[in-house]
Amino acid sequence: MALPLMPKATAVWLVENTMLSFEQIASFCGMHSLEVQAIADGEVAVGIVGLDPVANGQVTREEIERCEKDENANLRLLSVPDLALQKTKGARYTPVSKRQDKPDAIAWLLKHHPELSDAQLCKLIGTTKDTIAKVRDRSHWNAANIKPRNPVTLGLCTEPDLEKAVIIARPRSGQPVAQPLDVYDQPED
Repeated sequence: MALPLMPKATAVWLVENTMLSFEQIASFCGMHSLEVQAIADGEVAVGIVGLDPVANGQVTREEIERCEKDENANLRLLSVPDLALQKTKGARYTPVSKRQDKPDAIAWLLKHHPELSDAQLCKLIGTTKDTIAKVRDRSHWNAANIKPRNPVTLGLCTEPDLEKAVIIARPRSGQPVAQPLDVYDQPED
């Protein structure tokens, strides 16, 4: 069963601010009802500041009110996005084996998606504007060996990230945005 973030602090807030039973709070926070009773008595969690689960988006006010009316009901945690699946943005490490592929990826993007700005290329590939400029004007130190290759197949970016960057760049460049075809839009045979 999924538990709220910081269960003890959440239990402190629920004891102080709701009329929920100790059993309801204990089952929601993954604690024993005697521990929740000790929190209410001031014996446990004396220095812990309560954490509002409503403000954190872990439970709704309506859910708390529903459980206050029915002592047998249990609080249900709202679905929290999996933090492990969220990709952090910003500087990232590129292994040494893939660093020589960056100029190839830049060349491919310049050829196939000229509407992308240098800043978008920097963010997408994890490179610098100086490198992009050198690949563009063929003054890169390894210009003779640069072969345009797709950055997705090289593992330098993901397909959704590339598509998102292209969609954002097209209106700025004045190119028409391609709409996905609907099944009903296709000509009949």
